[in-house]
Amino acid sequence: MSTGPSTDESQPLVSVVIPTYNRSEYLSDAVESVVEQTYDSIELFIVDDGSPEPVAETLTDCDLDRLDSVTFVRHNENRGANVARNNGIRASKGKYVAFLDDDDRWHETKISRQVEMFESSAPEVGVVYTGKRTDSPSGTTVTAPTAEGDVVEELLKGTNFGQFSSIMVAADAIDAAGLPDERFPAWQDREWFFRLAKHCHFKPVQETLTFRRGGAPGNITSNFEAKRDVAYPLFIDKHYAFAREHGLYLARMFLASMRRNLARSAIRAGRYREARKYFVWAFLANPLFRPVHPHLVASLGGKWTYESASLLRRTAKKL
Repeated sequence: MSTGPSTDESQPLVSVVIPTYNRSEYLSDAVESVVEQTYDSIELFIVDDGSPEPVAETLTDCDLDRLDSVTFVRHNENRGANVARNNGIRASKGKYVAFLDDDDRWHETKISRQVEMFESSAPEVGVVYTGKRTDSPSGTTVTAPTAEGDVVEELLKGTNFGQFSSIMVAADAIDAAGLPDERFPAWQDREWFFRLAKHCHFKPVQETLTFRRGGAPGNITSNFEAKRDVAYPLFIDKHYAFAREHGLYLARMFLASMRRNLARSAIRAGRYREARKYFVWAFLANPLFRPVHPHLVASLGGKWTYESASLLRRTAKKL
């Protein structure tokens, strides 16, 4: 189902893809942040991944007519976020494609600033990403982007380039790198960034234009198990050989960063014994990987020492 008039033909068309599943309490905020963009030439794809109540029936308060077009795509069953994203990408016609998770929001100038960056950059730039703010029960964190150009080494070292909601990708870069891998239940964004970085350069917009909601409903334990049992071994199998092509040091950094990520996921799931194991494995992969050192020490005593260390760190940040 589509709706909306055509607008300013002088602007490159931007396709926005929102995958969603059973989050009607957040989705309207996400969609409203697209409607409120100062950029005019936007087509929106809302891909309903089998929600019990069709999302097209829940967005009655959003003024969707302000967009170029709005298309609702509905899956008969829950097929996963990357399947939903890919169906949106396949239907898109934009020069650039942006993604918004259904529990996130954008600043009203996000699309405009990213298009400006693309249009003023060299043709090898295929990804433009923004700073982000994450609000969660434990506090607020702001991540400012810095890395640009060929970011392969940064990715191998574990640098965080944000999530789907913070990136805009040129359509020709998607053609070169391929679609997001539908086999991954987690780390879907990070895996795609690896492939995109092989084919194009990244460019940051050094402003906080993406707002994430941390601690949204979800099964944290299941998420950790999906990473441990599926995403981690698949990621290593798919990308370790590529990491090894860049030398033993970066290959070991890659392993250390992936194991640290897995350990931190175990912490969030309350699996402290497993977390300690993966922090140790990360240290063994590369003892020089400094981000793992404080986590390894804090995890040695289990929940009590880790939570105490986390409290001290948060308190120190406030001083």
